[in-house]
Amino acid sequence: MRAWASATVPSLAAFGPAPAVNIHDTATAAVHPTTPSGTARIYVCGITPYDATHVGHAATYIAFDLLIRAWRDAGHDVHYVQNVTDVDDPLLERAARTGVDWRRLADDEIERFRGDMEALRVLAPDEYVGAVESIPLVVEMTRRLTSLGHAYEVDGDWYFAVHADPAFGEVSRLTETEMSSLFAERGGDPDRPGKKHPLDCVLWRAERPGEPAWDSEIGPGRPGWHVECSAIALHHLGEAFDVQGGGSDLVFPHHEMSAGETQAAYPGSTFAQAYVHTGMVGYEGEKMSKSRGNLVFVSQLRESGVDPMAIRLAITAHHYRSDWEWSSEQLDAAQERLGRWRAALDRTDTALAGQLVAEVRAALAEDLDTPLAIRVLDDWAEGPQHGDGSGAPIVRDLVDARLGIRL
Repeated sequence: MRAWASATVPSLAAFGPAPAVNIHDTATAAVHPTTPSGTARIYVCGITPYDATHVGHAATYIAFDLLIRAWRDAGHDVHYVQNVTDVDDPLLERAARTGVDWRRLADDEIERFRGDMEALRVLAPDEYVGAVESIPLVVEMTRRLTSLGHAYEVDGDWYFAVHADPAFGEVSRLTETEMSSLFAERGGDPDRPGKKHPLDCVLWRAERPGEPAWDSEIGPGRPGWHVECSAIALHHLGEAFDVQGGGSDLVFPHHEMSAGETQAAYPGSTFAQAYVHTGMVGYEGEKMSKSRGNLVFVSQLRESGVDPMAIRLAITAHHYRSDWEWSSEQLDAAQERLGRWRAALDRTDTALAGQLVAEVRAALAEDLDTPLAIRVLDDWAEGPQHGDGSGAPIVRDLVDARLGIRL
């Protein structure tokens, strides 16, 4: 599947490599150094394309864009993979409700997402992979789990036996009681008759009347959600890649199940070395979500004339792991901040610009601390300056390369 065009990222190599990046790992509940061996490998869960792109989506993809920029500035090549769940229940339900063909709905929303990512200067993945095009990988994974005795059939559907992975539960650190309450809320079917355990999850959903299906060696049907990501990540990145990323609502069941399937299919393997999750964005007192209908769309903000750089700056004013609420006041503040930063460029000399490079790099090396990086830049823009403007190109490159914001 085609991704989108990435913006050119300025180089800060003249200042030497940036510090190594420390990042918070959900599985250990601690901040650790990232230690890529050669190329840094990252998988970020993508959209289900039936209503994209709201500010919550944008916050997630901007967060991992910041990590990728930090790795590159530290001297690493990066291999970035993102999926698109281009067939799934929510997409099919929205298509049926609106009377639109599900494939057209998916194509239109994916194209909208591409445009939003380009406008926000989010770097494109090296592989942008749809669930439909990955069906052979899902079938292969399901057959392997079955051959090892870790998958079983219920009325044509194939299920993964979650306790086949000895490490099941280590990603989310939840008890099974806690898992059970979340599983039904987040797409699971704990009460289905015939399952061996309530938490077992679907690998392959057999064909239903009126639903799309694909022929396969395990019967006509379509992929389960979790195995889609485990199969894509394993195929494109291999085992023990550096970071599995997504919103905090994916910790369980999605990332727990994806890890479990891979680790059961390949005993002794590790799915990801770190699990990194972004906070939830709210609006009007509730988490921003499609089910609640309280969405603020990036495309609508852009169409109303808002500078995409102001949208990105409003988002990065919050730490990526924090839960926060979007408001028009925050967007206004970001627009004003952009104006101050742009006005300060002509009052900056080379020495001051070099100091800013060191301070912003240091802030972002510590778990992508964008609020601190922004405070550093605010102090620069608002403080006494007597420069000749010679540092303006350096500051422009710094803010673009590390925050993804074009001044």
